Amino acid sequence: MSTETPASAVRPSAGVRFGRALFVVVAIILVIATAAAFFLAWTAQRSFPQTDGRTSLKGLQSDVVVQRDDRGIPTITANSTDDLFFAEGYTHAQDRFFEMDFRRHTTAGRLSEMFGESQAGTDAFLRTLGWRKVAEQEVENLDETTRGYYEAYAKGVNAYLASRSGAELSLEYAVLGIQNPGYKPEPWEPADSVAWLKAMAWDLRTNIEDETTRAQLAATLDPAEAKQTLQQLYPSYPFDRNPVIVPTISAAPPVTGPSATTTADTAAFTGSEGEDAAQALNSVEWKQADTVIDAASMLLGNVGEGIGSNSWVVSGALTESGKPLLANDPHLGAALPSVWYQVQLKCAKVSEKCPFDVGGYSFSGLPGIVIGHNAKIAWGFTNLTTDVTDMYIEKVEGDKYWRDGKLVPMDVREETIKVAGGKDIPLTIRSTVHGPIISGLTPDFTGIAKKPELEQGKATDGGTVVPGDAAGAPATGDYAVSLRWTALDAGTTASAIFALSEAQDFGEFRYAASLFDVPAQNLIYADRKGNIGYQAPGRLPIRGAGDGWLPQPGWDSSYDWTGYIPFEKLPVSYNPTSGYIVTANNAIVTDDYAYFLSKDWDYGYRAGRIAHLIERKSAAGPLTAQDLRDIHMDDEMWIGKQLTIAMQDVTVEGKGPKAAVKLLRSWDAQNTADSSAAAFANVLWSNLVQNIFSRRDNPMPITGQGRLFTVVGGMLENPDDPLWTNKKLRVNSMDEMLAFSAEQAYTELARLQGENIAQWNWGGLHALTLRSATLGKSGIAPIEMLFNRGPYRVSGGASVVNATGWNLGESYETTTVPSMRMVVDLSDFDRSSWIHLTGASGHAFNEHYTDQTEDWAAGRQDRWVFSKKAVTKATVDTLVLTPKG
Repeated sequence: MSTETPASAVRPSAGVRFGRALFVVVAIILVIATAAAFFLAWTAQRSFPQTDGRTSLKGLQSDVVVQRDDRGIPTITANSTDDLFFAEGYTHAQDRFFEMDFRRHTTAGRLSEMFGESQAGTDAFLRTLGWRKVAEQEVENLDETTRGYYEAYAKGVNAYLASRSGAELSLEYAVLGIQNPGYKPEPWEPADSVAWLKAMAWDLRTNIEDETTRAQLAATLDPAEAKQTLQQLYPSYPFDRNPVIVPTISAAPPVTGPSATTTADTAAFTGSEGEDAAQALNSVEWKQADTVIDAASMLLGNVGEGIGSNSWVVSGALTESGKPLLANDPHLGAALPSVWYQVQLKCAKVSEKCPFDVGGYSFSGLPGIVIGHNAKIAWGFTNLTTDVTDMYIEKVEGDKYWRDGKLVPMDVREETIKVAGGKDIPLTIRSTVHGPIISGLTPDFTGIAKKPELEQGKATDGGTVVPGDAAGAPATGDYAVSLRWTALDAGTTASAIFALSEAQDFGEFRYAASLFDVPAQNLIYADRKGNIGYQAPGRLPIRGAGDGWLPQPGWDSSYDWTGYIPFEKLPVSYNPTSGYIVTANNAIVTDDYAYFLSKDWDYGYRAGRIAHLIERKSAAGPLTAQDLRDIHMDDEMWIGKQLTIAMQDVTVEGKGPKAAVKLLRSWDAQNTADSSAAAFANVLWSNLVQNIFSRRDNPMPITGQGRLFTVVGGMLENPDDPLWTNKKLRVNSMDEMLAFSAEQAYTELARLQGENIAQWNWGGLHALTLRSATLGKSGIAPIEMLFNRGPYRVSGGASVVNATGWNLGESYETTTVPSMRMVVDLSDFDRSSWIHLTGASGHAFNEHYTDQTEDWAAGRQDRWVFSKKAVTKATVDTLVLTPKG
């Protein structure tokens, strides 16, 4: 008997061999993945800041204590202002330096130096606006003390840069090094800080897109038709329905500060310069922006529906504590990290030389506190939505332009765009007396220059100006578009930030407001003595022959700005009899105010709802801080109520659509995240608006949902409105349009979330994905996964108090957000509450990268203590910065 083992008995089967091979491959992949994970973790953690112990730094005069709570939020205590702002710069750089570096390259039009030729088009646009040059001028104009704050801050940033480089600063630099290995951050300068204020002004510029859209629409219509169409699509503010901020201008304490005369009543037309750069750059293949918004979309996330803010303040007469409560939630583009950075700045001994004891929200890269409170007062902001930008149609010949019958020279400057890994690109920038020439840089402005529609004087009926062609223009030359904008003149906001922090009463607050010229903001106020107030600040233009609703003829000086509204004439409210003040980008005053401010207000639905909730809640009993937190999260959709009523008698076809409409008819109009009815209502709204305005032979604009609430709301009360007819869709009546849109909405929602109506939910449809503004939008999935987070289910909607904006006709995804929420309790600052979109850290994988997001989405706010004893009790980490040498 043979003792040999058959080959078949020792040789594995094909399946076994395949299994072993697969195991080896999987094992290798796991080893590689594990090694990659360890490498990634090691690389990421190298950039995490030191938050405990001691570190020695050149440039400090004495020890500075940085205490952080369990969210990583710092309280900085120093013996001098130099040390205080040095430490703030150091701390900002610890947590957010890549964000700061990216921002300063954006504001200077130098993104190509970081990211290559793809950003050259954006650089050309931003260089033309000239933010950095204006910022440098503003730094030169600062008083010695304030300039010292910016210089101390810059020294603190640079002290951090001296201790680290490359991936030690941020994971982004490790990734950027693959594409741009020679990149090294430059030292920080004060103008890098001040320039960010221009970016904020751009994000809050409000009406330039409306002016552009109106000009483009008017160009497709004859003048009579254009007037009627524009009147319907851009109706006047609904004063009969929604509130104004200041129904009656108050007598207020006088401005008290270094100078009672702080705002000029005549304009200094210095401006920045600009030009049509197409000829200089026509050899380059641009990644060109489609619209002016896209050209600067890298600033704060995509600008879109919902840019604005809510703020309100209630007096102690309405509160449980007998002291005021102040709430604020600025609405900005969703960004990761959040645009805000929470910090408290405290002088160890408050004195004239070191006056700061303040906490709130700052911007990384900018010293001081922008929104918050000190030991005596609190303040908040919302966008003023006044018209501070105008487009002018110029008639140009070479480097000259027509002005009152004469050819005059343009201001011309040459710049160079440096490109990482590529050739330098020359840029010629031209400007007129109005500002930079911007046609040729984006298709929308270029299109306006090709077929200009001009304002023909101010409206005489309180409504719409009459558009017309360029009759009366000089016979020779080409058309171009220039931009007049308050932010392109040197201003004083860089000083206002510190004046707000030092203010001790309403008079000093008004002085700070007089300096806060760009971006123009509604400022609300409360103090521990029980006073509440409002002040409209800003540099608000006085116009000549036109009102800026459409582009104006640049060759006629009668259309120029003639000055600015004197500060003492601006709307103010102090301890109004109502006991509260609400600002939500709504109209500030009625039309009988002596000066023209704007016709492009938000239409006031958020303001009306907030005022209603304050009155309803206060009628039921004294208001608490929790009541204000609840108002922040109110989800009522005003147009949803009208749609619910309008659909009561509308007949639809199909089992699914009938069930969806039945669901809608019992809806409470609240856009809660779990609501099936809210999902259907918003999809119905989207389809209805598109069917009325854009899905037709002559499309009309569908931006601005608050505006469309007014337009469609009026149509729902007028079944005979001709816009209900759409021949392209074969729809001939209001009921047909509603039924057609409801059936479309069911089909769309069934595709997105299934045919089971019970599984529909608004939160999933309206989810928020947080994307890093740089590498999180690279288009390379593995890199995007490193930096992006989400999606997060959210409630709210456009023109809802809980203002999570989305873009009609594009997606239901949340694009703009309440970037932070705060409720300041003037009876006890330690009982105040705060939350913002992401977290203190800008470092991916740090525990504080997005540790506030889930609470933000759920509407929860954290207590953020202020007193020395409470801060010490809440402290988790303490870092002592000590002088070196």
